[in-house]
Amino acid sequence: MEPYLITAKNTPRLMDFDASDTSHFEGGKKDGLAELAKLNKKLESLQEILYAEHQHRVLIVLQAMDTGGKDGVIRSVFEGVNPQGVRVASFKVPSTEEMDHDYLWRIHRQVPGKGEIVIFNRSHYEDVLVVRVHKLVPAKVWKKRYRHICEFERMLADEGVTILKFFLHISPEEQKERLLDRITDPAKQWKFNPGDLSERNHWKEYMHAYEDVLQKTSKPWAPWYAIPADRNWYRNLMVAQILVNELEKLRMRYPQPVEGIEQYASQLDPNAQSAQA
Repeated sequence: MEPYLITAKNTPRLMDFDASDTSHFEGGKKDGLAELAKLNKKLESLQEILYAEHQHRVLIVLQAMDTGGKDGVIRSVFEGVNPQGVRVASFKVPSTEEMDHDYLWRIHRQVPGKGEIVIFNRSHYEDVLVVRVHKLVPAKVWKKRYRHICEFERMLADEGVTILKFFLHISPEEQKERLLDRITDPAKQWKFNPGDLSERNHWKEYMHAYEDVLQKTSKPWAPWYAIPADRNWYRNLMVAQILVNELEKLRMRYPQPVEGIEQYASQLDPNAQSAQA
């Protein structure tokens, strides 16, 4: 998935970014869903080993404009994984307690422990996105946060956290259709928030803010991927493929069993030992 990896030489101008791109999978939607099902099985197995080995920690950051598909990625990509070892952390408007601390305090409390995958549904990047677009703090304040965030993520990586960050990019045309669907479909009306429309009015400002985020905070130890998200099946497939690839690189193994484990079978089933003989 190198074309979607953000590097110093590859930071897209988002207004020109093709959010409907499906060029990195040769088949169509039907084949894509079949491939995603295979990746789900691989992820299920890899996550089971991750949990059992209890050595690695994985942090996944999902950012997107409204209707970009963060919830859809969580549902589709992580279908079937053991909920004991996977946790979702969502970050909304800070509480009074959170406001009494630095802006990364509430984030650090949610980072994964050993054997755990944690998914950030929105994240610390809101403090250089929403805060910037709505001028909630002076520019001299939020501009320092790129450095803070890079150093924070470097510390996590140095402590053994694998960090993968996904910007799910949809077009304004696709967002319009999804918002209309939320308004007109009774099964989806609960999702609609009138505030989504006011945020949509700031589209250009958000694109500039996201471009700076991608450029300034995509690092080898915490890379950003800009994923085309107009096609749900393709979005989910790309995220799943990248995640499986990165987990396979960890070369995880199940822990060794207790010594002489075979002898314990006879305590449960006296016939087991004679059957082995």
